[in-house]
Amino acid sequence: MAAAGTHEAGGSDGTRDGTDAHLAVFRRAVTALGEVTHRPELRLAELPAPKRLAPYAYALEASVRDPEAGAGAGTGTEAETDDMDTELADGRFVLLHDPAGQEGWQGTFRVVTLARTELEAELAVDPLLPEVTWSWLTGALEAGSVRYGAPSGTVTRSGSYFFGELAGRGTQSELELRASWSPLEPEAGVIPDVAAHLTVWCDVLCQCAGLPQHSDGGPVVPLPQRRGPRRG
Repeated sequence: MAAAGTHEAGGSDGTRDGTDAHLAVFRRAVTALGEVTHRPELRLAELPAPKRLAPYAYALEASVRDPEAGAGAGTGTEAETDDMDTELADGRFVLLHDPAGQEGWQGTFRVVTLARTELEAELAVDPLLPEVTWSWLTGALEAGSVRYGAPSGTVTRSGSYFFGELAGRGTQSELELRASWSPLEPEAGVIPDVAAHLTVWCDVLCQCAGLPQHSDGGPVVPLPQRRGPRRG
């Protein structure tokens, strides 16, 4: 049976599309994702996987919490509210697998991601913000020494303005990075190191949240003046 965050396409006669070998390959990749270690501020959980993008899919949601906010303090509803208020960034990581490949993939695996955080309004209008944000991803992929191909994505910055009884909330600006790329096989017949790709993405999400990089990491371009913890 598939994991909660996994979609494995099935035929009309109840059999799986593709061979047992294809299913085994995908499950090995999913197992590798489950073995990734990450910093304590980051939380990962399975999501229902998309059903139409590829024969096999696995999805995770992620949130980054404020390490100084004491998330989880208290009990019951108060703890849940505090936990929500200390969120700095959130996102999704989806691993796709099509044994036949798809146009533009350059392989049989594809990663589709989302990273989102709030910003100070002054930073949101910086004309260099989209290029800098995209460089976080490409720089992290290069620094992670992972093999990848066909990167594509969008960087969106948006603002929300509040009126009436909500006027006191001021303006909220949001940065959103949507990106996809193909984890490439190190050699023919070898499963790509998808765990390393998840690690890279986790680092990018934490960078979007404004967390300092671990001391063993490479140089990064920090995100200054980011807004405080996200509010519901």
